Amino acid sequence: MTKRTSVKYFTKVNQLNQLSEQEKNELKKITDKFAFRANDYYLSLIDWNDPDDPIRRIVIPSLQELDEWGRLDPSNEKTYTVMPGLQHKYHSVVVFLVTNKCDSLCRYCFRKRLFIESETEYLQDWDAAYQYVREHPEITNALLTGGDALMLPTPKLEEIIATLREIKHVKIIRLGTRIPAYNPYRIIDDPTLLKVIEKYSIKRKKIYIMTHFVHPRELTDVAVEGVNLLQKANAKLANQTPLTRGLNDDPKVLAELLARLSFIGVIPYYIFQCRPALGNKAYTVPIEQGYEIVRQAKSQVSGLAKRARYTMSHTSGKIEIVGKTKDKVYFRYHRAFRDKDSGRFMVFKSNPNACWFDDYDELLQDDPINTPHLMHSPD
Repeated sequence: MTKRTSVKYFTKVNQLNQLSEQEKNELKKITDKFAFRANDYYLSLIDWNDPDDPIRRIVIPSLQELDEWGRLDPSNEKTYTVMPGLQHKYHSVVVFLVTNKCDSLCRYCFRKRLFIESETEYLQDWDAAYQYVREHPEITNALLTGGDALMLPTPKLEEIIATLREIKHVKIIRLGTRIPAYNPYRIIDDPTLLKVIEKYSIKRKKIYIMTHFVHPRELTDVAVEGVNLLQKANAKLANQTPLTRGLNDDPKVLAELLARLSFIGVIPYYIFQCRPALGNKAYTVPIEQGYEIVRQAKSQVSGLAKRARYTMSHTSGKIEIVGKTKDKVYFRYHRAFRDKDSGRFMVFKSNPNACWFDDYDELLQDDPINTPHLMHSPD
């Protein structure tokens, strides 16, 4: 087992010797507005001789982040926030924003506001949050995210998991995390964490680790070792990745990511449309172009690797992009804020420049009940 005693962190770009002084000065304009954080493990994956290196694009700021586009709360999470740090959007799922910390910061993050207005965004009143869950028996799933759930000290994480396990109607606990990609030593060097997961991931109530691998090069030997340890601890792993310009918007790259995830037993779960967060214009692929990328990627892999759904986390729900023709694009609510909209099928006139659901304004068909099978995505 690979051990590492410490990981070194960087919170200022002028700490990075790989950057020129000119680059450091230019990038300070971005970091004055949007936080920067990275560690030496992840930075070691970058090919610094390649200015277009995809790993670099994930964590190193870009001047394009200053483009005036997007908003701090692109999915209007405040709409379904019942108290600071607690969201209840779908009737069976509650979301705990357990921290405003991440091991490193993705430049395309859709919750940049957590690092700007942190005290009002992540959970403070745990007793009130637990009581809310107790009073809502329809809640079967609790997602711990933030920030990154595995940034919490293991004793605090166990306290949360143990308390939720005492609430009988909570069957699934999910941990949203980028740690297996950003710092797998957090897993490898903490056997107590693995014991906690093994203790509370039981026969009829599993713990799911929602990983966030976005490029094949993140699946290093050390990262795969961390994944295997979580699996041995009886956690179920599923992966979510945003489709991101300059990172995984090549069908071959995306196909390789999906395939390699399936090889190590991590379910490809969602491919997300990059949310229109402030600073995200340069990272966003138009929806219809994204659909073609996903379709082509899926055509190259086995059924086990093509289970991910291409969706948007819109204010109104998770909207799956299920197909397109020359002049039409087809959507379905995979899960809706209003239960009656779940499964609702919609056809819009094509808009090749659309980057978000709100960019479509010509509804051609709206069929919430009888979805024509011939309009399903060929994937």
